[in-house]
Amino acid sequence: MVELGIDLGTANTVVCDAGRGIVLDEPSVLLLRRNGAKRGRIVALGRDASELVGRAPVGMTAIRPLQDGVITDLETARAYLRAVIRRLTQHTWQRSRARVVIGVPGGATDLEQRALLEAADEAGISRATAVDEPIAGAVGCGIDPLDRQVHMVVDVGGGTAEAVAFCYGGVLTARSCRVAGDEMTFAVYQHLRDEHELIVAEQAAEEIKIQTGTESEPSLVVQGRDAGSGRPRLLTIPVAEVTDVIRPLTDTIIQTLAACLDDLPPQATADVLADGILLFGGAALTRGFGKSLEQAFGFPVKLADNPLTCVAEGAAYCLRHPNLLAAYGRS
Repeated sequence: MVELGIDLGTANTVVCDAGRGIVLDEPSVLLLRRNGAKRGRIVALGRDASELVGRAPVGMTAIRPLQDGVITDLETARAYLRAVIRRLTQHTWQRSRARVVIGVPGGATDLEQRALLEAADEAGISRATAVDEPIAGAVGCGIDPLDRQVHMVVDVGGGTAEAVAFCYGGVLTARSCRVAGDEMTFAVYQHLRDEHELIVAEQAAEEIKIQTGTESEPSLVVQGRDAGSGRPRLLTIPVAEVTDVIRPLTDTIIQTLAACLDDLPPQATADVLADGILLFGGAALTRGFGKSLEQAFGFPVKLADNPLTCVAEGAAYCLRHPNLLAAYGRS
């Protein structure tokens, strides 16, 4: 039987097979050929489609099926999910019998969650369950959310940022913010255009943001198009400058999430202080984010060993532990 944990993220889709581990980790993008028809035909998926963002030929459109971590276009999401599942399964009967747990933002409304499960059902997945991404990520990092000790995690992805404290099968407090990695990418793009008159592709702005978190050199070389002449141009930009561009957004995220501390019981505070806050998600790798989070929350913060894949891994783990699905599953 096929058993899959799916992290259907705004930026990337990660799929973990309960028996084999990570089987897919690619951008959440599909390339459609319209041909004048209302429903387009999928030409490429994932990394292949992402490489054509901004350079797709006439008649083709590169689309991201999710925004802010949730479905905005049911038809596109259904087509995307169907294509992902078909890539991972050889036969129709495998899809119809597949057991799937999909991570959803904790702040998703009932309508948004239902849209995701309907898309899964119409994509041929008859048994799909949703689990909040912060809980799935915690499980994927080895935390037991049924434990009597209170744990707190912060999940910062492309579309949403969330802080959740939980224990013994329930959530004590949670905050969600729909300002996250995508807004950081756009801030980098806009800064380069407005301050340096350099136009770069969305994917290039994303890479600059990522490099800022990992680059050991003091500056980055950026390639783009001069806004005035339209000619190609190279720009050397200090890493610190990009960090300053992103900082107002990280401050906004942290201030929103820190509000969850107001609802945290005193005994829970002692548990979190002893254990620290676990941080994961792609945007969590942004330079200085963990340190700023630690200063705002007043708790020690540790970055997960597998910050980009833990949600999918935790979702897959839940498939073989019915007690976790009974406590945290949403269907």
